[in-house]
Amino acid sequence: MPIPSAHGGVQKRWIVIGIAVAAALLLGGSCVAKYNQLVRLDQRVKSQWAQVQNAYQRRADLVPNLVATVKGAAAFEKETFTAVTEARSKATQATAAATPTDATKLRELEAAQANLGAQLSRLMVVVERYPELKATQNFRDLQAQLEGTENRITVERQRFNEAAQEFNTVRNSFPMNVFAGFFGSKFAEKAFFQAASGSERPPEVKF
Repeated sequence: MPIPSAHGGVQKRWIVIGIAVAAALLLGGSCVAKYNQLVRLDQRVKSQWAQVQNAYQRRADLVPNLVATVKGAAAFEKETFTAVTEARSKATQATAAATPTDATKLRELEAAQANLGAQLSRLMVVVERYPELKATQNFRDLQAQLEGTENRITVERQRFNEAAQEFNTVRNSFPMNVFAGFFGSKFAEKAFFQAASGSERPPEVKF
């Protein structure tokens, strides 16, 4: 009966070690690739979320100038001006408090921004009573800026939803969902803006 050589045993051990090292490298490389993919998609969502906030902030910045311009010609519409100012404040607060991963805060943001839109519409009804105001260059400039901002809000919300959907699709696919779970809330599922009826078109701002 032949005696196993010591050299053969050592060689087998090195083979086993080599296989284990290769498997560890492959597993580690796969984990790194998965992590980097989640980071890339998460950063895209955050970047697009910032664009949504910027668009809402742009509208909020226009409101004081709009109110001041209308107030100059319609000084007796105090209740309307107060409602617009309060709606702007609540919308700004809701925008600052909302995050892409908190569906409740996102709904509160939508409600506050919708209320601001409604109050701006009431303000525009007031404008209809003052045709001389509508004819001023300052008001026409504000009109153009507000229309552009409403369009931008619609576009940025849609792009955010697309980025959030891409992230969620990858994050919730097996085995990525198991891997993402190891990081707790770092790669939490993203919320969406809910499309209301007719939201595929930007709101029409009439003056």
